[in-house]
Parts: sequence; C-alpha cells; structure tokens
Amino acid sequence: MNPADMMQYVPQALDYVRILPEIVLALFGMVVMVLDPLLPEERNQRVLGGIALAGGLAAMVATLITANSPGLAFWDVIQVDAFSSFFHFLVATVAVVVILSSYEYMQVQEIRAGEYYALILFGAVGMSLMSSATELVLIFIALEISSISTYILAGFRRRSAMSSEASLKYFLLGSFATAFFLYGIAMMFGATGSTSIRVISQALRAGNTPVLAYVAVALMFVGLGFKVASAPFHIWTPDVYEGSPAPVVGFMSTAPKAAVFAVLLRIFFQANAPGRLWLIWVSAALSMTLGNVGALVQTNVKRLLAYSSIAHAGYLLVAFAALPANGIPAAMFYTASYAAMNVGAFAVVSHFASRGERYVTLEDYSGLGRRSPLLAATLTIFLLSLIGIPITGGFFAKFYVFSAALQANLTGLVIIGVINSAVGAYYYLRIIVMMYMREPKEDTPLAPVPVALGTALAISVFATLYLGILPNSVLAYAARSAADLLR
Repeated sequence: MNPADMMQYVPQALDYVRILPEIVLALFGMVVMVLDPLLPEERNQRVLGGIALAGGLAAMVATLITANSPGLAFWDVIQVDAFSSFFHFLVATVAVVVILSSYEYMQVQEIRAGEYYALILFGAVGMSLMSSATELVLIFIALEISSISTYILAGFRRRSAMSSEASLKYFLLGSFATAFFLYGIAMMFGATGSTSIRVISQALRAGNTPVLAYVAVALMFVGLGFKVASAPFHIWTPDVYEGSPAPVVGFMSTAPKAAVFAVLLRIFFQANAPGRLWLIWVSAALSMTLGNVGALVQTNVKRLLAYSSIAHAGYLLVAFAALPANGIPAAMFYTASYAAMNVGAFAVVSHFASRGERYVTLEDYSGLGRRSPLLAATLTIFLLSLIGIPITGGFFAKFYVFSAALQANLTGLVIIGVINSAVGAYYYLRIIVMMYMREPKEDTPLAPVPVALGTALAISVFATLYLGILPNSVLAYAARSAADLLR
C-alpha cells in the first residue's frame, strides 16, 4: 500500500477483531496495574493473579474468535491466518500455565505481585503481535514490547544480587542484539526498497539478489538468534536463567522463543531470505553441540536446563534448514512440544526451590521419588520428553524435525543431531537417578503441591502426552498453517 492510500485508509471494525487477543491481554494488564495500589497487600496476590489468569484465558478465547476472521489488517501489516493463530494460542496457553505456577512462588518468595502479572500479560502482547506481523518495523516494535517485559521479570527477586545481575546482563546484551536486528531491517530496506515481508519476497524473487540482502539477513539472524539462545549467541543464557525467578525462566524459555521462531519462519520462508541454509546449518550444529556438552558438567538444575534450552534451539533450527513444506510443520510441532515440557519442568523447579531458591542443585533432588512420588513422576515425564522417549511430545518433535532434514538431504546435520540427543540423555537421566536411586536429604523441605500449581502441572503433562500419543491433529493443523504461510 502506497503512502497516499495509507492516508485515506480508515481502520474497520474487522481490523480490531484481528488484533483481539492483543487488545484483551493489554486491557487485563492495565486493569492489574490500576488495581495493584488499591488492594491491601494480603489480598493483591490472589486477586491480581486471578485477573491475570482470566486475561490469559480470555486471550485464548479471543484467538479462537480471531481465527474465524482470517485476512489482513491495518494497512496490511497484520495477517491473521492459521499460522498466526497457532502461535497466538500457544503464547496465551504458556502465559496461563506460568500465572498458575506463580501463585505459590510469589507468596513463598514474599514478592509483591501486581506488576509481575501485568508484565507477563504485556510481554504476551508483544509475542502475539510478532507472530502475526508481516512488516519488519512492526516486528521490531513487538520484539521490544516482549523484551522489555522479560528484562524486568528477570530481576524480580529484588533481594537477590544474582537476580539483579541476570536482569542487567540480559538487558545490556539484549539491547546490543536488538541493534543488530534493527541494522538488518535498515539494510533490507536498502536492498529491496521496503520493510514489508510481501514486497521483500517479490523483490528477492524478481532477479539477482543484491549482496546487501545477504548482509541484512545475517544481521537479523544475529538479533533473533540471541532471543532464541542459539549458538554462538547463547552466552547470556546460563547466568540469566540461574538468576531469574524459576516461573519467569519457564516463561522466557518458551513463549518468546515461540514468537521469535514464528518471525524466523516468516523471514526465511515467506520472504525467501537468501543465504539462510548455511547460517542455520552452522548455528544448529553449534547449538546442539555446545548446549549438550555444557549441560554435562552442571550441578545446578536451572543452569542445566539453560544449556538444555540452547541444545533444543539447535534441534529446532534443523527444521529451518529443511524444505518449507516439511520444515515449517516440524518446527511448529517442535515449538509446541518444547513449550509444554519445559514450562512444566520449571514449574516443578519453582515449587521445589523453596524460599530464596536455595534448593536448585542436583543433590537437593535426592530421594524425591520417595518423598513425593507424584511430583517426581511429573518431572520424570518432562525429562523423558526432553530426551525424546516415545509416547511423549519430545519423541515426535525430534522425529519430525530429523525426517524433514533427511528429506532435504541434510544427512550430516541429522547425524550431529542424533549423536547430541544421545549425549543429552545422560544429563537428563542424572536427575532421574537422583530422584529414584539416592537417599533423601533430610534438610531439604518439601511443601504440599497447591491447587494452582497442580493445575499448571496437569495441563503441561496432558499436553506433553497428548502430543506424544495423538500428534496427528496438531501436525495436520501445522501443515495447513505452512500452506497459508507459503501462499
């Protein structure tokens, strides 16, 4: 749309329907912020948490409503289709699970709750907008909305120097990475004359690709690679995950990654970005290898899962190197599976850590299978899914990713991935061995699982097993989403 047409264009009611999930999340976030100073401190935890939970559930309903009105909105910078609806629903679901797992955590850690829940909702606004944006400048704005929220959430344990360090490190390195992404947008505009993904795609398919476009793609990948913790842009991940509140780590390791992977899918496949294969091949191989090797020597569970997150970013990137028809559904399925098992694992860690997050080492999990069989079994399901054991979502996630790569003749990358999966099994099994084959530590407290946390864990377990037993419906939807994206 040219500038003259934009000046004459008046947003219609349908345009607002197509951003209904973002509107709902923003409104509930503002309600939380307004009510926070008006409620007594002893009540604000439950009341504000309940409002935030209602906001997350309302966003899920709004996504289903929006999915029935596909199309473009607001000067064609928003596109609602099966692809964007998939990631909207995923982000809203992760937000709901994190809010449920935060009730007890905020009370135990004695943290005032108001802005915490609002920041989760505001962060989800940016992540949802990223998945439906088809304009690079809007993607940048949405990325900043998401990033600013997570920068603050990372330092929410204000009494902990480690948490403040995590927030500052995340902010400084994240701002630096965002600058790369912004420079990439500027160079892509110079190469194609537009920041619209559709126009960029037409320009790149029309003739010889300028060198500037290759540089632009590389710079944008640096910025987005930081957000998904892929190597060699992963250095921040272990320190930030260790210092941040455990429920926040569950949030920032899943929802923002899902949104950024949605952006990468649009840029690489819909815009037909040049030079993507070698960028992804190298980053995927490095991420899988460095993530798994780094996790082998960890004794802190949060740091171990941080390196695991790096490795899984590598597995997921394997799908990006494959052919679009197979790679896009595989990447979407992997994103959903990883979100289910990882947010659940961090929900268990947040409950077990106790006040001040004192109990986060492998030794602290000794004998958990005897002290709390149900909690240990729940964590075991998530760990087995992270390994990729059958009847869990992690098995089919890796199966589809590696199958897509083989069909694209990426045998070397698949071999690296399979070897790394075997290496990764060792450190996940270490936790299981600690829980079931070691004597319990008498000085490690273990509180009963509250209803809210139990609900969050039940949702995560159900999603993990559902994706492992009945994956066809989700994969079929992902295939339709891929067709929408490529069309």
